[in-house]
Amino acid sequence: MAFEIPADLHADLVPLAWLLGSWHGNGRGEYPTIEPFAFEQDVAFAHDGRPFLHYFSRAWITDDEGNRIRPGALETGFLRPTADKGVELILAHPTGYAEVWYGTIDGPRLTLTTDIVARTHTAKEYTAGQRMYGLVEGDLMYAFDMAAEGQELQSHLWGRLKRV
Repeated sequence: MAFEIPADLHADLVPLAWLLGSWHGNGRGEYPTIEPFAFEQDVAFAHDGRPFLHYFSRAWITDDEGNRIRPGALETGFLRPTADKGVELILAHPTGYAEVWYGTIDGPRLTLTTDIVARTHTAKEYTAGQRMYGLVEGDLMYAFDMAAEGQELQSHLWGRLKRV
């Protein structure tokens, strides 16, 4: 699918333009404190002419045949470029978390690390994360490493999404 940079895209967002649009695909998750699982996911990166992208992601846990079993993760936030190919990401989750991430843009690759993880008193313990998004053969691939529930930072989620 051909992609064109929108004419009204803020100039500061050009290095992130490859993320724009809607994406759909599947992924896997695992962590020492849970059973491995598969999921289906929709992701959108949108802009309104100002110097930030709005990010929205929703997922569904799936069975071995790919059928949706139940809703999965849901998150939304704002990705903002900074000087020297840097980025800031602010995320919120309905499970009681808010995060501030900092990272870098390197061509069609975005690497982020948490600076702050705030959580409500009812949220599970989650202390740090790292994310990597990359454009590979036209697909959006990503990985999310997490430190939570007394575990060290380690692989948690990964997925491959196609532009829709």
